[in-house]
Amino acid sequence: MTETKRKGSRSAKDIPTAIMEQLNAGKIETANLVEWLAVDQKILLKNLLEEKERTSYLAPILENIEQLKKQTVNTINEAIGKGLYKQALQADDSQFLMEIVSLPSDLVRCWATYYITCDENRTLQETLELIKPFAADGHFGVREISWLSVRKLISEDISQSIKILSEWTKSKDENVRRFASEATRPRGVWCEHIEVLKQQPELGLPILEPLRSDKAKYVQDSVGNWLNDASKSQPKFVTQLCEKWRKESPSKETDYIIKKALRTIEKKT
Repeated sequence: MTETKRKGSRSAKDIPTAIMEQLNAGKIETANLVEWLAVDQKILLKNLLEEKERTSYLAPILENIEQLKKQTVNTINEAIGKGLYKQALQADDSQFLMEIVSLPSDLVRCWATYYITCDENRTLQETLELIKPFAADGHFGVREISWLSVRKLISEDISQSIKILSEWTKSKDENVRRFASEATRPRGVWCEHIEVLKQQPELGLPILEPLRSDKAKYVQDSVGNWLNDASKSQPKFVTQLCEKWRKESPSKETDYIIKKALRTIEKKT
């Protein structure tokens, strides 16, 4: 999918009715965060299942959504993705995933990432490889949900995850390189912390080192934020690493990363 050229509205109330209808029907991608938050995922799900002739899947998933302690875009996203997997598994519906992975709706593709992570018969390597196209997706929302969907799996086997994702840092696609960093951030955003990386951030060096002078700002921001996360529990490690990088990699890209990495430390001095 390519990044949409359409400009989104600045507030939910300003989204044209026709656009909102298309979004809820799954016919177009959201253009910005405002639209992403405005889509009614339950309506979108209903429309998708009617189109794909799987209406029997709807009621159990809606019931799961109603039972959520907190209904947010992310919790509903996860509930739908995992719910679709469960319903398809019970129906022996092996084709359903293939029918939704490349649909126009970015939110449907988000559901697909959670769907993929439900299969416990896959190895971590296999799951991450299936997630990689979503990590490279042209839509910001899909890219964010792609790493959120595997965050728990990564945390449960951080050694193997870092080994796998360190190879992703060699990708020509900046989105894939960024995923390697963003998915392993010690604290991260909208997610549980990875305690071992908070205390031993040096474990992340196989991912961080290859990206220390990455040309893409998207990647630079993630690496800088990774180290800023780590600085809140291991400031000495981050300070020493930044000093090392400054000497070994004197570039504007590295300087930018270092500035972001040290921002919390510098506020305290």
